[in-house]
Amino acid sequence: MVAYRHLGSSGLKITEITYGNWLTHGSQVEADTAVDCVHTALDLGITSFDTADVYANTVAEEVLGQALKGQRRESLEIFTKVYWPIGPKGPNDVGLSRKHIMEGIDGSLRRLGMDYVDLYQAHRYDYATPLEETMQAFADVVRAGKALYIGVSEWTAEQIRAGQELATQMGFRLVSNQPQYSALWRIIEDKVVPTSTELGMGQIVWSPMAEGVLSGKYLPGQQPPAGSRATDEKGGREMISRWMRDDVLTAVQRLKPIADDAGLTMPQLAIAWVLQHDFISAALVGASRPEQLVENVKASGVQLGEDVMTAIDQALGDVVERDPALTVSPEQRPA
Repeated sequence: MVAYRHLGSSGLKITEITYGNWLTHGSQVEADTAVDCVHTALDLGITSFDTADVYANTVAEEVLGQALKGQRRESLEIFTKVYWPIGPKGPNDVGLSRKHIMEGIDGSLRRLGMDYVDLYQAHRYDYATPLEETMQAFADVVRAGKALYIGVSEWTAEQIRAGQELATQMGFRLVSNQPQYSALWRIIEDKVVPTSTELGMGQIVWSPMAEGVLSGKYLPGQQPPAGSRATDEKGGREMISRWMRDDVLTAVQRLKPIADDAGLTMPQLAIAWVLQHDFISAALVGASRPEQLVENVKASGVQLGEDVMTAIDQALGDVVERDPALTVSPEQRPA
């Protein structure tokens, strides 16, 4: 079964492999398959589920809510997010204004069919709204019992520190950050992680397999497999494009003997690598087929020795991205 970890320094425990439905529910997979994946996750011991209002323009929340109907609510940890444009995408259907946050949480709860979420996250930083307004709105969401905890996603170290200071003044705390993180994408290590750790915030990281590149399925000099994310016209191909270079794909193939020696598949190695870091509260894993989850959750509880971690670093070499300046939010609200 999947192990639990504390969400930052809070008292909330979440499954260290958390099921995320970005790029799948409501878009890449049919509703029946999505429900099967959620039920498989539950059978495997996953009780933490991450979604967002923007995923499939609110449909992903609806699908997740339907899939979890009938489950004991107290036994689940449900995360969602607010910021990106949704619905008709009008001028107030985006951002972290008080109006959008208060309407956003009500919309998310309605679609999920729940009275509260465990974690409500600012999906990016909103330069168009005073931070005080955003933090006050989150404080009111918590006081209303509509969210138990508040987190952020892809905020810089400076934004996290300023947000935590205001949150503390208003009687609550930021407990988490949700950044991208993998053996290939390590931009949070230099600034975001030390700041978050100091402030008691855990990392719930997305794309631990670098959009699937670390699975090893993509080979240098060859066309991507039919039906893979790199061929998906609904957004997957665009997201993965930065990794589809021969130097990256060649480096990733050097991980295969390391995984073999450890008795792991390459996806399991990628997830296990993320989970070796004590600043990680959870790795987000999605699935387009239930059997993917069955294999990937086997990374939970795996201990990689220092020799294995060093071998991974040596195999990937200089294709790893580490520039902390790449933690960014749009300077203008997206339309």
